[in-house]
Amino acid sequence: MASNDETSQSYSYAKAGVDIAAGNALVKAIGPLARATARPGADAELGGFGAFFDLKAAGYKDPLLVAGNDGVGTKVKLAIDHDRHDAIGIDLVAMCVNDLIVQGAEPLLFLDYFATGKLDTGVAERVVAGIAEGCRMAGCALIGGETAEMPGMYGPGDYDLAGFCVGAVERGEQLTGERVAEGDVLIGLASSGVHSNGYSLVRRLAADKGWKMDRPALFDNERLLIDHLIEPTRIYVKSLLPFIRSGRIHALAHITGGGLLENVPRVLPKGLHARIDADAWEQPRLMAFLQAQGRIEPEEMARTFNCGLGMVLAVAADEAATLITDLTAAGETAFPIGEIVAGEKGCTVFGSAEAWSARAPWEAVHVG
Repeated sequence: MASNDETSQSYSYAKAGVDIAAGNALVKAIGPLARATARPGADAELGGFGAFFDLKAAGYKDPLLVAGNDGVGTKVKLAIDHDRHDAIGIDLVAMCVNDLIVQGAEPLLFLDYFATGKLDTGVAERVVAGIAEGCRMAGCALIGGETAEMPGMYGPGDYDLAGFCVGAVERGEQLTGERVAEGDVLIGLASSGVHSNGYSLVRRLAADKGWKMDRPALFDNERLLIDHLIEPTRIYVKSLLPFIRSGRIHALAHITGGGLLENVPRVLPKGLHARIDADAWEQPRLMAFLQAQGRIEPEEMARTFNCGLGMVLAVAADEAATLITDLTAAGETAFPIGEIVAGEKGCTVFGSAEAWSARAPWEAVHVG
């Protein structure tokens, strides 16, 4: 039988582990961060039940809306374990806006979801500051989001992130892959690191091999290993948008989970095949380190990691050289990596042993 003390106890949300006051304080703290992302069409003011976006004010006449959502995966755990919360929000934005730009869409508005067991306003503010910075880099407005405090769902200090983005493209300017043709040249844009895919394997290697994250990387004495691994995903929106609108790009593939082998075929019409030459670019030292540490087979590398390429473009052959020059002027590292040929829809990566690993040759690997 319950005691009188137990039956007379007054319950509250705070006693159950949810601090409404902390949530309100967070909203107040991040308000200026959101307002800094305001753009034509959205004032990026927080606090309402929803937010409006004026497509006409943004300059669109007959737009198609494009929407996408994504997360950061277990890279979040790396950020938590090493107190590196400041840039993980950039990853969140990048994973969403890079998926929109491959459809030809300009990202317009962004909403985030931050879930944790017990809200640490200092950590949450650092994360949201990164989200706001990512939105600024992509030119989209951070118009709202949700902070969920859920005791019992997450361990101490843990949190998870999700992002939702809406963009627009004028009717007729969208990229669908239908313009890709035999003879098109494939151009690769350099990644900034591992981006936000493959971190379950990265973290497994770190645990099994006993990596010292707070020491200089074996391949770079000037920088800590954790700094290499936590480097945020590159956002390609502003550099690519002018070339998309001018019609110079036939298709774009964002190299995320599935790597080159599974993402490039997603933008190919039936009857066309992508041939990618691994000798065309130097594998970044970080990628070579991961491959050597895990004795990772070439096909596994090409299916798990971006291998140094964050985006792949398909363009007309007579446009490739000038476009590479223009992309370089726009701040990208761009180079030809292959071509489109007739054949079964898919992707083949081929090249010499020296291009990728001294352990084993890069045999031709193919996904159809």
